Amino acid sequence: MKQPRIAIIGAGPSGLAAIKTLVEAGCDNLFAVEAQAEVGGNWVYRDTSGHASVYETTHIISSRRLSQYSDYPMPRSYPDFPSHRQLLDYFRGYAAEFGLERFIRFNTRLEHATLEADGRWRLLLLAPEGPSEEIVDRLIVCSGHHWKPNWPDYPGTFDGEILHAHDYRRAEPFRDKRVLVVGGGNSACDIAVETSRVSAFTAISMRRGYHIVPKVVFGLPVDIAYRKIRRLPKWLRQRVLDRMLKLLVGPYSRYGLQEPSRRIMEMHPTLNSELLYLIRHGRVHPRVGIERLDGEVVRFADGGAEPFDTVIYATGYRISFPFFEPGLFDWEGALDVPLYLKMMPVGYPTLDFVGLFQPIGCIWPLAELQARVIAAQIAGRLDRPADIEQRIAAEQAAPHWNFERTPRHAIEVDTYDLGDALRRELGRAKAA
Repeated sequence: MKQPRIAIIGAGPSGLAAIKTLVEAGCDNLFAVEAQAEVGGNWVYRDTSGHASVYETTHIISSRRLSQYSDYPMPRSYPDFPSHRQLLDYFRGYAAEFGLERFIRFNTRLEHATLEADGRWRLLLLAPEGPSEEIVDRLIVCSGHHWKPNWPDYPGTFDGEILHAHDYRRAEPFRDKRVLVVGGGNSACDIAVETSRVSAFTAISMRRGYHIVPKVVFGLPVDIAYRKIRRLPKWLRQRVLDRMLKLLVGPYSRYGLQEPSRRIMEMHPTLNSELLYLIRHGRVHPRVGIERLDGEVVRFADGGAEPFDTVIYATGYRISFPFFEPGLFDWEGALDVPLYLKMMPVGYPTLDFVGLFQPIGCIWPLAELQARVIAAQIAGRLDRPADIEQRIAAEQAAPHWNFERTPRHAIEVDTYDLGDALRRELGRAKAA
């Protein structure tokens, strides 16, 4: 039986997991395209703007033990929270160990993907030597969602420097400046912490309260500590987490921050062990949401106003796939993304998305499980469900937690719940 021709978009952590898993399963009539010159996706640090990249001081926020592929452990010499350089070395080592680079076309971008009448995909690719076309039987999109910045829209204009966290690389350019970071997620808090080390003044503007969780609790990485209680009923688990956080952190009002309007696990937590410390030491200054921009002055919703040299928007990303026909998978600003198991769309049996979710945990171990589902389908051991639309509706009606209904949480998942669901799906596969 002729093997289907498969194209994988992206050679970041999810793309590498897909390549390795499919090749290992015997589905090796494939190629991957990667816009950059090496593996690693946005874990490749580049001190230039206009593309996805970690920043100079990035460390992973999930722990080493829970952020590794199933058959390729991270070195024991790595700390609990490896740096981006260590992560990139890990991904390079994974690619070398399993011979993945021979399947990857580097410096090659997918410009357009068109569905043919027979269910195959016509791909227009752009490489340094020029454009080319490929016809493939199956398309697997592993390019993620951390690339198109979400820019907020405030009344007025700002006369200083404005940039998005997408283009932030290091703190040094902000030395001796007055910096305002906008947002309350992981990137916003990291950037506020880093710029505060060199700036004349750093403030962080949050329009609502966030759950700011230490990365280490009771001597353990917080995700390891969470794993120890995950067998508790969810209502009890949530209560334990609430009490633990109040014990460790106390009321956010004591830091000049707003209290979260939702309970822990109902909004994406911010993992940061330094922000609250630096607030109490007068290096980072909390502010409420922005009301308007007025020249060099930013006016806040509580009536306060201050001058700034730079505003950094750490306001997240929009889910976008410009290589598809306009409107085909238009999920920018969506409250739900209609994918079964966060990977299978309705009506497109030859298309999958891998790694398109925001876990309370790490992405690529789950991406590996998604790739196993695809491999089982391609091998004919697992039927793609005929009732995907109903399954998606059931998933959306029963989210893993009572997540806040905002675009930020459109692809939010609980690591263990999604992992269990993917393993159940694999459990339906026929023996090889």
